[in-house]
Amino acid sequence: MTDAHEPSPRPAGAVSDDFHVFDTTLRDGAQREGINLTVADKLTIARHLDEFGVGFIEGGWPGANPRDTEFFQRAREEIDFRHAQLVAFGATRKAGVRVEDDPQVAALLESQAPVITLVAKSHLGHVELALRTTPEENLAMVRDTVAYLRAQGRRVFLDCEHFFDGYALDAVYAKQVVRTASEAGADVVVLCDTNGGMLPAQVTAVVRTVLADTGARLGIHAQDDTGCAVANTLAAVDAGATHVQCTANGYGERVGNSNLFPVVAALELKYGRQVLPDGKLAETTRISHAIAEVVNLTPSTHQPYVGVSAFAHKAGLHASAIKIDPDLYQHIDPALVGNTMRMLVSDMAGRASIELKGKELGIDLSGDRELVGRVVERVKERELAGYTYEAADASFELLLRAELQRAEGGRPRSYFTVESWRAIVEDRPDGTHANEATVKLWAKGERIVATAEGNGPVNALDRALRVGLERIYPQLAHMELVDYKVRILEGALGTGSITRVLVSTSDGRGEWSTVGVAENVIAASWQALDDAYAYGLLRAGVEPQE
Repeated sequence: MTDAHEPSPRPAGAVSDDFHVFDTTLRDGAQREGINLTVADKLTIARHLDEFGVGFIEGGWPGANPRDTEFFQRAREEIDFRHAQLVAFGATRKAGVRVEDDPQVAALLESQAPVITLVAKSHLGHVELALRTTPEENLAMVRDTVAYLRAQGRRVFLDCEHFFDGYALDAVYAKQVVRTASEAGADVVVLCDTNGGMLPAQVTAVVRTVLADTGARLGIHAQDDTGCAVANTLAAVDAGATHVQCTANGYGERVGNSNLFPVVAALELKYGRQVLPDGKLAETTRISHAIAEVVNLTPSTHQPYVGVSAFAHKAGLHASAIKIDPDLYQHIDPALVGNTMRMLVSDMAGRASIELKGKELGIDLSGDRELVGRVVERVKERELAGYTYEAADASFELLLRAELQRAEGGRPRSYFTVESWRAIVEDRPDGTHANEATVKLWAKGERIVATAEGNGPVNALDRALRVGLERIYPQLAHMELVDYKVRILEGALGTGSITRVLVSTSDGRGEWSTVGVAENVIAASWQALDDAYAYGLLRAGVEPQE
């Protein structure tokens, strides 16, 4: 049985205490503009982070608002943490108030979190202007609160707010705050670049000096205002810090915080330091995208390690090298972080790009140089006309399969043949509009005429196509349009310009994108819809008609 005055034991699945991965998405990350987390959202994210294997999850400031108080109560009851410990965030006692009488300190204990992070002033200007107290009283506030919480059986970390700016103003006092917290029982003293203005060399120099002069165990909390938060975090590790505070996907106030995923990946893959439980690094991409889904933000396509473009290759020169050895143009095997290599097909593509893309789609093109050459020329010709295949893999696969069928001596097979289509927009006297579409097509030897209304001409076309085909192809009932983008191509002017439409479709198991290009936005949309349903049927395993 644990002594009442000893910190709670760490979960059985936690990695060594020698190095801490500390996540503050639920507190600091939630301060990002556009993120508004419910208690249910916070519980879901906490489960994801625990599954990923971080050591500490900072849940918020209990007592500061009802939502955070409820979160701690429900997290105790609803989450069985396997790897992480829950952390409550709060401040040192108020100036002139006994720590035993401070209600916000009491709220930290009432949260029953086994670990508490206290924020304290280490910048002399903030002590005097913001707290309106003396340097000596600020040190007493740190000493009293840390010692009191330790005596109550809590593990304590101390965040030195504005530390680097405070160090530049008065290094002696900034270090005195660190030393006071450590001597009072704080397990880690975290140096915070609260304004995010530091650069890596500066961080390294300061952390190394503070470590040597105080002997305290140090951590780092870096904001990303200079775009250096990840680099600053790693620079602090280089200087001896053994505790890193990060947020999922770099969420945070202003431009954000140090991004958890590239920091962890760098520590494991570049530094050779195990900071996650065995096998968890391969979950990096999945966890990143799952959390993005909860906060309702589109995952950044170009985020290091986890972005869909992180291992995407477009240039023909790259593809030629990758065909020989993927490591020639990739710094790691993407599978290590749960990502995949992608070959992008564009007018920059060469033979190697097409062969590798075919292999990715399960089509071996290596033995047919003539076919590969035809596909390369077809892609370049189509992209010159305005198509883009790097953003429309489904349309490219349909093009590739059509060329493959021609090479085998046949004509491309299809699921349906369009006779004609039309879309009508009716402007009514009351100011409302009616949108109606009619499609005439052939499928499995049957002529079909279908009409439908929609909330716009494209939606009406989409519905008419479904009405006409769902009886013959019931698989279409599971498909829906999930995204629609229109772009007026550069170099064309006014209402007569060329329009490109990208459509994303889902069958509940995955998504695919198709493209259409025409002078008429409705015609371009029809092309993209035609490809979308043809690919969906191909994906569903339906055999095309002759």
